[in-house]
Amino acid sequence: MTPVKWAILGPGAIAHNFADGLAEAATAELVAVCGRTPDRLDAFADRFGIAQTMRFDALDDLLASDAFDALYIATPHVFHAEQAVAALRAGKHVLVEKPAALSGAEALAVTEVASQCHRFFMEGYMYRLHPQIAHVIDIVQSGEIGQVTEIKSQFGFNAPVDPSSRLFDPGLAGGAILDVGGYPYSLACLIAGVATHKNFARPDALAGTGIMCETGVDARADAVLRFDGGIMATIAVAVTQEMDNAAIITGTKGRIILPDPWTPGRNAGPSDAVVIVETADGHRSEFLEHREHLFAFEADAASKAIAASLVEPPFPAVDHAATVAIGEGLEAWRKAVGYVLDNEKPDGNRPIAGLLPSGAPRIPTAEIAGTDAPMSRLIMGCDNRDSLAQGAPVWDAFMQAGGNGFDTAFVYGNGLHEKVFGQWIKARGVEKEVQVIAKGAHSPYCFPDIISAQLDMSLDRLGLDHAAIYFLHRDNPDVPVSEFIDALNRERDAGRIGMFGGSNWSIERLLEANDYAAQNGLEPFRILNNNLSLAVMEKEIWPGCISSNNPTTRDGLRANGLAHISWSSQARGYFLPAALRGRLPAEIGPDRCFGSPANEERRRRAAALAAQLNVSAHNIATAWVLAQPFASFAVIGPRSPGELVSTLPALDISLSEKDVAWLNLEIDECVSP
Repeated sequence: MTPVKWAILGPGAIAHNFADGLAEAATAELVAVCGRTPDRLDAFADRFGIAQTMRFDALDDLLASDAFDALYIATPHVFHAEQAVAALRAGKHVLVEKPAALSGAEALAVTEVASQCHRFFMEGYMYRLHPQIAHVIDIVQSGEIGQVTEIKSQFGFNAPVDPSSRLFDPGLAGGAILDVGGYPYSLACLIAGVATHKNFARPDALAGTGIMCETGVDARADAVLRFDGGIMATIAVAVTQEMDNAAIITGTKGRIILPDPWTPGRNAGPSDAVVIVETADGHRSEFLEHREHLFAFEADAASKAIAASLVEPPFPAVDHAATVAIGEGLEAWRKAVGYVLDNEKPDGNRPIAGLLPSGAPRIPTAEIAGTDAPMSRLIMGCDNRDSLAQGAPVWDAFMQAGGNGFDTAFVYGNGLHEKVFGQWIKARGVEKEVQVIAKGAHSPYCFPDIISAQLDMSLDRLGLDHAAIYFLHRDNPDVPVSEFIDALNRERDAGRIGMFGGSNWSIERLLEANDYAAQNGLEPFRILNNNLSLAVMEKEIWPGCISSNNPTTRDGLRANGLAHISWSSQARGYFLPAALRGRLPAEIGPDRCFGSPANEERRRRAAALAAQLNVSAHNIATAWVLAQPFASFAVIGPRSPGELVSTLPALDISLSEKDVAWLNLEIDECVSP
């Protein structure tokens, strides 16, 4: 094969190791380097024979060059995700030194971009490509040590505490877990996966503890992991303590000992390794002779995958799903230890540019009477992100797409989700740009006199003094509508809410409330917030939920000039392909609430129309909500930028009134685009 041309970003110690590996790989050639420090940059380039014209001091200039194919990223941890996304969007293949990202959400965003760009992306755990790992996998799969029951491993070294070093700087995501924790964690998940006939296993429980350094990073961290199949793992890492740096895999018939699983050859060549196998039949020590540099295996594997037009590396390298799982696991481990990154705080979190492909549809806005600014037709549901690190990538992408409407509620996450979303608002400084929907007075606290206290708490969590829209989260038919209207008008007059409406209210009760408002010169309900999706809700998603997909409600909205904001507008994924729907357990999957012969026919019609328009049935269902003959807005709940991207094509679909009726089984005549 023609050698893949590589560039290196960040000419530090690990980059020297990778460059040495590239020099031994016949499939690769190092042609460019980028760094901020001139002397360091030139010393690196001189050593590896890089031409003067291929030495760059700015990433943008490097990425503008068409003289290389792939980029190896060896900068401090906090820059990995954003630099990887920038390189992928520039059309480059990417190998990023571990950790690929600071959280599972960031890791998912990066891998999604790689798939969108059809460019190779791999997280650099070089030990996984050394032949000793493939040999260990063969032994485990052979059954020689029986069923795996336990995995023990450590990775620690004693570095002098230096606040100026990246190892001890929380601003650069230093510390033991992020620097070396991924090695024993990923090995435990690899072996537990192989033992249960998978490539990678996620632990179903993790308990961790650690010792913090005076600089604010974790100096040492220990964790116990539990996997399916009765497999336990104990792992330990440190940056201020020497450890034995070995791994032991124990089974019911014996065990495997790896004296040096992480750096055979100590980042140089030869990279000889020893694998010890102990069983009832005896003890043997296998010497695996490999003259190659340790990093040559990684360089060769990545280059071959790029030449083969792969987007992710083949097993046993860390594929995309494993990268996301490792990111989530290290995040959980840090949380257990109590190590909070600067990037997880409102004053330290930075957005990642390029989360959306160029040319992605923009989310349009529309006016809602009673609000002071237009609101995006798609509204981001903020009920599924438990931390700023989890929420930031998808909320950033949503605003990059033109979205400004965000849906929150007093009860979401027992208040956590309002607080997390408020952290993001503060981090981005977008208090004046976002249109926030707040909700309160959920059952069993659905009373007029509870509204003010809950609104106080919601606004405090959000860091706001005003919510653009306020919904009563439930109705209480035992309370006269007049009392709700009076209470909501007091909040509006005080300037704490813009306009208001009812969530899970019947159209009859809402119109009764508006009659009272008209008779007394008060502000009425202007908006309804029920489920409205192409798939009719056959069973309540939660007690007290109401669907607006019925003629009475839809006609009432149209006749009275009311707006509608639909929750579960995409029917919890009911219109996604069967393979994706099947990933969810039956008790929470879309069929539990939307499964019916009538909805199956709606899905069939949506799929037929989608095939004509070259979109997905999921997009047709979203477009159906937006095409209603009244001001209709759709709450969506993507958990990643990629899920948001999959929704955006709906914005380019224009459905006629006849299309809307046919999809909803109201007429039998077929339509054409």
